[in-house]
Amino acid sequence: MIDLHCHVLPGVDDGPGSLEESVHLARVAAAEGTRVLAATCHVSHRYPTTSAEMRHGVARVNAALREEGVPVEVVTGAEVAPEILPRLERGELERLTLGGGPYLLLEAPLSAVGGELEEAVRGLQADGYGIVLAHPERCPSFHREPDRIRALVAAGVLCSLTASSFTGRFGRPVQALSRRLLADGLVHNVASDAHDAELRPPALRSSLEAAGTRLPGLDGMIPWLTEAAPEAILAGRPLPPAPPAPRSGRRRRLLGWRR
Repeated sequence: MIDLHCHVLPGVDDGPGSLEESVHLARVAAAEGTRVLAATCHVSHRYPTTSAEMRHGVARVNAALREEGVPVEVVTGAEVAPEILPRLERGELERLTLGGGPYLLLEAPLSAVGGELEEAVRGLQADGYGIVLAHPERCPSFHREPDRIRALVAAGVLCSLTASSFTGRFGRPVQALSRRLLADGLVHNVASDAHDAELRPPALRSSLEAAGTRLPGLDGMIPWLTEAAPEAILAGRPLPPAPPAPRSGRRRRLLGWRR
């Protein structure tokens, strides 16, 4: 599997505090069947991580993983907060893309956000970037206006959901919106958003398999969500056709969702 959203670098944000903790996180990921981790450290006002710091961290962690025999490769990336975009030069943004490809992982705010998010997306797309939107299911504004997600996808944005959102870790409303987005074909990747090995682990496969016990059909999508789609994103290729999405019971209006 390929995990496109993982805070694996030590000492740069709210992820691992040491190199040893980073290696431990990668071991857990390997046990889940993950072979590639994108080092999506926060780039925000709170954590103004630079591309130089990110690249240094990636090299350092990869060297430690090779020395320890952990079969995981860490590739470059970042979780970019929309509000910091005006402070980033184009060359810096180019160095923060996922795996050095054309896609940026843009953070969906965990607080209310207005049209400035869509404005940021349009600006990035005009500059030639593809957008992968991180954890839109956890953005409060999208719960009030879920059709904004549909509009973003129609405009070319890809949605990356957090695996544990499907198991209810972030509450039932987040779980319900995650399932609806999946059923409506608005999910293009599932990642762990791991921050450590215990409290926020890289439990990508186990979370999806647990969710699949109550969401028939999800199991059949796991290879596409965690292998084929993220591989295409890293390579800058069009996503391959998605398998049929699971349906969670009878169709109904959910959280103001308009069909």
